[in-house]
Amino acid sequence: MNGVELFLLGRTLMKIGEEAMPTEGIGEQSTSVRTVLIVVTDLRAHPDTTVGAIAARTGLPQSAVSAAIARLRTAGAVTAETDPRDRRRTIIRETPEVSERVSRIRDTPIDDALAAALGTEDPQRVRRTVTALEELADQLIPDLRG
Repeated sequence: MNGVELFLLGRTLMKIGEEAMPTEGIGEQSTSVRTVLIVVTDLRAHPDTTVGAIAARTGLPQSAVSAAIARLRTAGAVTAETDPRDRRRTIIRETPEVSERVSRIRDTPIDDALAAALGTEDPQRVRRTVTALEELADQLIPDLRG
């Protein structure tokens, strides 16, 4: 495998992940699942941050970060509070408790989206692929499920 193949695999896996996430009942959104996940990933690495700081680190437009934060607030995944040291700033942080929406997203298996991407309904092939992906995630993102 070379760098191009790895990049294309990563993009394919992102698309499968997006397909696997439940979207029923959330209505039309102004920002993509991908943008929301980029923001969440940055927020986890940099707790108690601001929209501007997330935008600077991720390269996303500030308007996209703001839309993602709004979506995350609606889902109960983050809070936004005025910075007591500088009332012009708003501090964004993850909520300590996991909301029902976030739990549902985390608990939804990827099997159907993966089967569609693989072009198969063979449950053994899907299970083998899920296992391989879990092993890869354990190697590359060790604290993902920790």
